[in-house]
Amino acid sequence: MLVRKSLSPPRPPSPAALESLPVQHRHAAGIDVGDRTHWVAVAATPDGSPTTREFPAHTPGLRELVAWLRQCGVTTVALEASGAYGHVLYLTLVEADFGAVMTSPAFTRQIKGRPKTDRLDCQWILRLHTHGLLPPVFQPDDATQTLRAYVRQRGNLVRLSGQYVQRMQKALQLMNLKLTAVVGDVTGVTGLKILRAILKGERDAKQLAKLRDRRCQCTVSEIATALDGRYRPEYLSELRSSLAMWEKHLEVIAELDAEIQSHLLTTRRPSALPPLAAKPRVRGRKPHDPKFDVRTVLYYATGVDLTAIEGIDEIHALTLLSELGTDMTKWPTVKQFASWLGLCPQFQKTGGKVKSSHTRLGKNRAASAFRLAAWGLMRSTSYLGAYLRRQRSRLGAPKAITATAHKLARIVYNLMRYGVAYMKRDEEAYAAQVRERLEKNLHRRAKELGYEVKKIELPSEVASP
Repeated sequence: MLVRKSLSPPRPPSPAALESLPVQHRHAAGIDVGDRTHWVAVAATPDGSPTTREFPAHTPGLRELVAWLRQCGVTTVALEASGAYGHVLYLTLVEADFGAVMTSPAFTRQIKGRPKTDRLDCQWILRLHTHGLLPPVFQPDDATQTLRAYVRQRGNLVRLSGQYVQRMQKALQLMNLKLTAVVGDVTGVTGLKILRAILKGERDAKQLAKLRDRRCQCTVSEIATALDGRYRPEYLSELRSSLAMWEKHLEVIAELDAEIQSHLLTTRRPSALPPLAAKPRVRGRKPHDPKFDVRTVLYYATGVDLTAIEGIDEIHALTLLSELGTDMTKWPTVKQFASWLGLCPQFQKTGGKVKSSHTRLGKNRAASAFRLAAWGLMRSTSYLGAYLRRQRSRLGAPKAITATAHKLARIVYNLMRYGVAYMKRDEEAYAAQVRERLEKNLHRRAKELGYEVKKIELPSEVASP
């Protein structure tokens, strides 16, 4: 079994190499973030006191930290991206008008063989930041961070509610009720009617089967046969509690959707935009779908319609906006944007040989949204769908999805930054492009070998009498 090895982190510079580098931030500070305390190091203090101090992580301690940094004349601060530990500290520094730089822990590693303590770590971060050796990680603006927190919370609630659906299915299986075999979704119209009737005391399979919706593909007799089971009080109790918890999660998700809608309305662009054309729905509504018109709200917040791109639905567009924001100038080029997402090859070359060209490992939520959108194009008759299927036949499904997600990322970048409208094309256009490329390569290869290629016109078929 082949195991994919993670790439080695960048080597930290030696102290001798640091001394020869020019100073870029003279009034800098370095912070080693922790759960209970933060260690802070500055270059000098006005009263000659120690340049390294420890501050508690609670709110009064953060106020004391900010006051000490101002007393020392600090203008820019570097800290590690350590999850929730450093998030509140970063926002506090930004609100205090400091130039806060949150960097990846891979760039703040100590040199091998040297002792490692919190005090030494903050001093090392200070030295690296003084010479401008700490690249910042992406941090969206305040409005995007609020939206990101809402959307991530919504995703967690959807996943938690899915667990209760699985528990309902398990309780039905333990009672030998084969409802999942005749109904595609137990939380659909037919499934919920039958579940609620069972919990009210109905045990007649024929009466339960009559609750089927007219759009259900299975007949009444088939559903009645599947609902002839063994009812047990302990499993009925589990079914009742799981259904109640699932419905409660739906109520909380609906309340959160209202907060997301009100927040998006505050980010509406002041400039007038042309009305959004109507778009037909490709599927019915699901219980977890937002209860407001996400497409219209996002259109007036960004100025573009992301759902016009094949594969990107309302949920994908909402996720991309919450993770990326509307300011795409933070990535100077589309190649840097694709590299940040981890959707392009990362070459590891030494001695003239390529050792690895895998994409970068990571848990980028925007990249996951692009991959899900690409997977939805597997049966699409569009240009991107034809490209995905051809790449799957050549490279396999995982690499084909990554390649198609890379194309979607380039389209979204050009649309949001430059306003380049997306032109829809069908699979016939892609087939013609592939044929043109093959003919061009064939002519070039024949010319290199000293041959000449001529196109043969096939005779037209003679109509049969």
